[in-house]
Order: sequence, then C-alpha cells, then structure tokens
Amino acid sequence: MAAQAAAAAQAAAAQAAQAEAAESWYLALLGFAEHFRTSSPPKIRLCVHCLQAVFPFKPPQRIEARTHLQLGSVLYHHTKNSEQARSHLEKAWLISQQITQFEDVKFEAASLLSELYCQENSVDAAKPLLRKAIQISQQTPYWHCRLLFQLAQLHTLEKDLVSACDLLGVGAEYARVVGSEYTRALFLLSKGMVKSVKPCLKQLQQCIQTISTLHDDEILPSNPADLFHWLPKEHMCVLVYLVTVMHSMQAGYLEKAQKYTDKALMQLEKLKMLDCSPILSSFQVILLEHIIMCRLVTGHKATALQEISQVCQLCQQSPRLFSNHAAQLHTLLGLYCVSVNCMDNAEAQFTTALRLTNHQELWAFIVTNLASVYIREGNRHQEVLYSLLERINPDHSFPVSSHCLRAAAFYVRGLFSFFQGRYNEAKRFLRETLKMSNAEDLNRLTACSLVLLGHIFYVLGNHRESNNMVVPAMQLASKIPDMSVQLWSSALLRDLNKACGNAMDAHEAAQMHQNFSQQLLQDHIEACSLPEHNLITWTDGPPPVQFQAQNGPNTSLASLL
Repeated sequence: MAAQAAAAAQAAAAQAAQAEAAESWYLALLGFAEHFRTSSPPKIRLCVHCLQAVFPFKPPQRIEARTHLQLGSVLYHHTKNSEQARSHLEKAWLISQQITQFEDVKFEAASLLSELYCQENSVDAAKPLLRKAIQISQQTPYWHCRLLFQLAQLHTLEKDLVSACDLLGVGAEYARVVGSEYTRALFLLSKGMVKSVKPCLKQLQQCIQTISTLHDDEILPSNPADLFHWLPKEHMCVLVYLVTVMHSMQAGYLEKAQKYTDKALMQLEKLKMLDCSPILSSFQVILLEHIIMCRLVTGHKATALQEISQVCQLCQQSPRLFSNHAAQLHTLLGLYCVSVNCMDNAEAQFTTALRLTNHQELWAFIVTNLASVYIREGNRHQEVLYSLLERINPDHSFPVSSHCLRAAAFYVRGLFSFFQGRYNEAKRFLRETLKMSNAEDLNRLTACSLVLLGHIFYVLGNHRESNNMVVPAMQLASKIPDMSVQLWSSALLRDLNKACGNAMDAHEAAQMHQNFSQQLLQDHIEACSLPEHNLITWTDGPPPVQFQAQNGPNTSLASLL
C-alpha cells in the first residue's frame, strides 16, 4: 500500500511538473504572439507563427481550443485568409463544446464564426450556429444577450422583421428575469425600430424611468447581463425620447411628438454643457428633422423654416454631420417648398436630395413626394412622372420593406388616378392605403385617404358616401392636427351641405374653412417674409451662412386645396 501511495504521489508530482512546464512554454509563445500583434505596425505573420507553434506540443484541450480561437480571430480581423480563419474558428467551436466551464471561448468562437459565415454569404450556416449557441448559453447572461442581438440583426438584414422582433422580445423578457433594466432597455429600443410597437414603447418608457432613478454606482456591471454599456444612461434617455418622437410623428400624434421633442431638447441642452460627444449633435439634428415635419403638417411653416435654419447651423459646425444629413436637409426644404407652393424649388430640392442619398428608404420617401409635386403640376412632367410611379409601384416590387412608405405609394397612385379622372382605379388604390394605414395606426395617411375618397364620391354625385368619408377625415385631422386636411375637409363639407340643402351646416363649414384659410395665410406670409426663405434656392455645396431679407411673399396660397 505504501509503495502504491508513493507511486501515485510520484505520478502526481510528475504531472504537476509537466503542467507547470506546459504553462511556461505556452505563456512564452502567447506573450510573443501578443507582442507581435500589438507592434506598430503589427507583425501579423510572426504572431500567427507563434500561435501555430502551440499545436506540436499536444496541448490540453482548453489550450488547444483557445489557440484555435486566437488564430481564427487574428486571421479574420487582420488578413484576407478567410478559409484558414474559418477552419480555426470551427475547431475552436467544436472542441470548446466538449469542455465544461469554458463559456468565453465557446461563445466567442460561435459569435465570430457566424460573422465570418455572413461575410461569406453563408447565412444558412450562421443561423443554426447562433441558435445552438443561444440555446446553450442561458446560464451565461452576457453571451446569451449578445448572441440574441446578433441573430436578431441577421434577421433584420434579411428583412425578416417578424423573426427579429420575436428574438428581441425574448431578449427583453430574459433581461427582465435576470434583473438587468439597462439591457432590457437595449432590447426594447432595438424592437422599437420596427412596426407595431405601442406595447414596446410603453415598456421602454417605464424601463428608462427605472434606469434614470439609479445612481451611477448602481448600474456598474455587477450583474453579468449589464455588461452591455452601449450608451450612458443620460444618452439612453434622449434616445428613448427620440424613438417615441419618431413613432408619434408617423402615427400622427403630433402633440405627443412635440412634448417628447421638448423633453429631449431640454435634456440635450443640459448634456451639451458638460459633454461634447458628437452623438448629441446627431440626436439634436434627428429630433429637429422630425419636429420640422410635424410643424409643416400643423400649419407652422415659419417655425419649421427657422428650425431648418437651425439644422443648417449645426451642420456648418460639423462636416461629418452635414455629410450624413445633407439629403435629409434638402428633403425638408422640398417639403417646405411644397407647403408654400414653390413647386419649381420643391422639384430642385427633391432632385438634389436624390443625388445625395444612397439610403433606400429615404430615396423612396423623396421619390414619393417628388411624384406628388409632378401630379399637382399637371401635364408638364408626364414622362418623368410615369417613370417615378413605376419605380415605387406598390403592387409589384416595392424597393423597401417600410409599411408606411408602401401605404404612401398607394396614396400617390390614388391621387394620380384621381387627377386623371380614373375614379374606380383611384378608389382601389385609396382603399389599399386605408387598409394598410388602419393596420398600423398611420392616422395622417388615413385622414388624407378618407378626404380624397370623399372628394371622389362628391365628384361622382354620391353625397351620402362622400359625407361618410369626409366627416371622419375631419375628426381625425382635428385630432392630429393636420391643417391642410382640415382646410380640404371643411371645403368639402361646405359644398356637400350646400348641395344637400343644409344651409346651417353649410354656413358652419364655410366659417371653419375661412378660419383655417386665415391661419394658413398668415403663417404663409410670415414664412415667406423670413430671410431664411432664401434657403429654398440653395441646391449645391454647404449650407449658406447668411440670408438676405425678403421683400415679401412671392407665392400663392392657391395650391393648399
């Protein structure tokens, strides 16, 4: 027995010595590899040689898997040798799955390997890999959340928004269960960038309130799921307000959009006194872009123009900001030009914006608005108009997945058919718009479609059906509030009631129409008298620094109906 014990002790000692020796050579090679990787400039070939030298020593599985991961990572990030990178990462993933308590290597290998698969357009290989990694990472909060984000992003790139939303919902619930409000907010924010998000926005606002009450030391990553420190909580708060503004504007809740814009801009002013982070200026510009569109709808063109000027000033301070937002700036000027009936300038602004953007959704938005300008201009641009309408044909291959833009494209087709006198075709397009806008609470599109349908029925002599369209259009337009649709609706109600012999109702509608006309005319005159009105002629280069004063308005109010 004593001899056996002595032999066992001797074997254990030899094993310990061997392990110590293995550790020393491994650490030496690792140190050399890291030295070469971080040299200036990096000596990647020598780094790779050092890591490859580990394998002839027949290292333990843990060292073997980690080395494959390190080699795969270096080759992926620093060389074009994707085949070798893939081979090492696949080995790291395979070996690490056989080892317990080896999560970092296992899941980093899965994450990098799926990235590489996507880069090689092997998405079908990346998805099952990520699903398996997500399935076995539930006890490792950091990696579980990160892998969920990664798979959701992959689905988003494939335009599979339903699957992406499902994964983000799973992530938000997981973060709630493990007690990470910060990471939950990240999942909800990501989910808030796609459609049907009312419950998500409500949860997000509650979540950001919780985060805002925490002291800085309380949100340090003691919880592994809190390791996603993507933005400071103050920046997160502004971003939540921004997402709320975007959705409120799209849904036509313009007072809510105004309320959250004011909150966000107030927070930004405070932050910019202490923090010069470029992201704050980006937030400010995006907020202003959205509130400018709201102002144009609510009949506050002069204020919108001054805010466009403010965006110009912010862009003058940062070439990068101007580069990122030049197309949006010209688009906003185009929308302003339409609102004051400067159609030639609107065309020039939209054409400039198209030249400056390669963003598909913005391109579709600009083309939709440019088409509406050509429709209102009559027969001047028939050939160009037909070409534009074909490029945003919602019945065929619409260029983007945006539900809102596709619904708007149906509306523009309906508007064109109406001006062409093809009323049955117009009704088909407008009913499609109504179906889509009702499904997603796109209230402004709903109001516009209802009033145009009401106009069609009025022209066809169907006064009862016209009234059934115009009355809800007016109610919805008042709720938004949309001044142009209110003006249009009140004119139709006046004519409808007059035709039906309802003198009192006709008089009331005529009075409403007069009131709306006066408000819009006053705002129209004020906007066109501002020196900033000269911005409508700017179509090239950086924003002009100074504006010459206008003598007075040179446009008419005639096109508001």
